[in-house]
This record gives sequence, C-alpha cells and structure tokens, in this order.
Amino acid sequence: MKDDPLNWPATLLDVGGLEAPEPMVRILDALDALPERGCLRVLIDREPHPLYRVLERYEFLHRTAPTGDGRYELLIWQVPVTAA
Repeated sequence: MKDDPLNWPATLLDVGGLEAPEPMVRILDALDALPERGCLRVLIDREPHPLYRVLERYEFLHRTAPTGDGRYELLIWQVPVTAA
C-alpha cells in the first residue's frame, strides 16, 4: 500500500549514547527537514516518553518497538495534508 507510512522513504537517525536533551533536539531538528510522505527512523537507548507529548502536539504519529538489544526503534511520520 503506497500510503502506508511503513513503505515511505525513511531517514535513519541514531541518537544512542547521547545525554538528554540532545536526542530530543536532534530528533526535532530532523523532523523539521522531513519531506512529505517521509519517515524518521530513530534508534535510541530508552523509550522517549517526553517526546511522545511533543509529537502529539505537532500532529506526528509514531510507532515504537524494542530492538532486542536493549534499544528502541522509533518510526515517526506526519499524515500528509490532502487537498480539498
């Protein structure tokens, strides 16, 4: 399905090993440059609970899953604005 965000081009951002607030700063900077129908794939050392509120405020959707090595993979996308 073409409109499935899991099939959109993804930009990888690894923020593992960074001290707060640097992971959030880098994620938000990357989201500013995210193209329409693009995803940001983030690898992070802990589940980013504070980031979820920010994503919701700016109408980004996300999916988080543990990677099996103690890290998390976070996929972030924004629903495209459809022309009326």
